Amino acid sequence: METFEEKLTITASRLGLTLEQMPRHIAIIMDGNGRWAEQRSLPRVEGHREGARIIEEIALHCVDLGIESLTLYSFSIENWKRPRAEINALMHIHSEHLVSIRPTLMRNNVKLLHLGRVTGLPVALRNDLVDTMDLTSANTGMKLALALNYGGRAEIVDATKKIAQEYKKGELGLEDIDEQCVSNHLYEARLADPDLLIRTANEMRISNFLLWQVSYSEFYITKTLWPSFTKASVEEAITAYARRTRRFGTIKTDS
Repeated sequence: METFEEKLTITASRLGLTLEQMPRHIAIIMDGNGRWAEQRSLPRVEGHREGARIIEEIALHCVDLGIESLTLYSFSIENWKRPRAEINALMHIHSEHLVSIRPTLMRNNVKLLHLGRVTGLPVALRNDLVDTMDLTSANTGMKLALALNYGGRAEIVDATKKIAQEYKKGELGLEDIDEQCVSNHLYEARLADPDLLIRTANEMRISNFLLWQVSYSEFYITKTLWPSFTKASVEEAITAYARRTRRFGTIKTDS
């Protein structure tokens, strides 16, 4: 079985890039399902169904590329404000795909992770989510993180509460609370910060997604609606990312 480094090296060579130019963690704000359906005179739910199908295609392509982590924004805390019929359809689609994707995740050694609050999710969806994570927990390949019932501000609030509880119990001192401490108390400490953040449907906002983690991520905005996003679209985003100079607050110097 090829390692991440081996796959990334092959991908970089094919794209005319160096290994250092390849992102290790890609995050995607998947937008445009409803518009995709409306453009085709279809119910919005059909856009969500097609969007869910595309998730599997893009995730598997990222496995082939050698991407170490892929984080997808699938349902935000704010999305509960949508019409009840659409929410019910979205919850059903999530459950349906969490079950149907299990053989694919196992064949490809993918570990499923969850970002967000489990409280508030329908019991059936919660069980399907936990069961799929348990099934893939020993997998050592790409981490596929689903941001479901997720909000960036809520994540920081929840992390702060955990830190406060540990401080109150005497398990943490003030000197222990730093940026790494906060990162360790976020929903999923096993994920490195995203290198590349992709947003579809030409929207120019973060939408409360990974507010702590994207401090130095490179953003890539595309007009493509999520259900029309392809393997080639992923590679176009990676190529655009490779042209960036990531300074992390420093300045570029000539060697």
